[in-house]
Amino acid sequence: MAVYEILTVGHPALREKAREVTKFNENLGRLLDNMVETMVAANGVGLAAPQIGIGKRVVVIDVGQGPIELVNPVLVEYKGTIQEVEGCLSVPDYTEEVQRHGWVKVKAQDRQGQEFFIEGTELLSRALQHEIDHLDGVLFIDRVQSNPLRDRRER
Repeated sequence: MAVYEILTVGHPALREKAREVTKFNENLGRLLDNMVETMVAANGVGLAAPQIGIGKRVVVIDVGQGPIELVNPVLVEYKGTIQEVEGCLSVPDYTEEVQRHGWVKVKAQDRQGQEFFIEGTELLSRALQHEIDHLDGVLFIDRVQSNPLRDRRER
């Protein structure tokens, strides 16, 4: 397995919308395995493929219950709001409060292409929303009300 370099704020790949995965093969399995290894090595809670320069709709998350792999995830239902401090592997050394939905339901596919649903509250809810944002070129700093990085985030 391999540990990828994580791109940081200002890299154009972080602002691109990721493409839907259509091939469910051993290359996708290797990507997922390497993404989990990269996330663990970086002490992260989640990692989206665009953060390693791969423009595919692939996410891995681990909130302490073991890795969750999501291919082509879509937020399908949500309710409530929570405001908590977030950080991001692509925005090192910066954390800030972000308002998110308190409960979410996400539709995704596994590494074999089988569709499933996952529901989350608290940290899992935030991680799902945060990582799906990455797939659409959105960083958590875009959701911060007062943000000292706002004017320099793309440099």
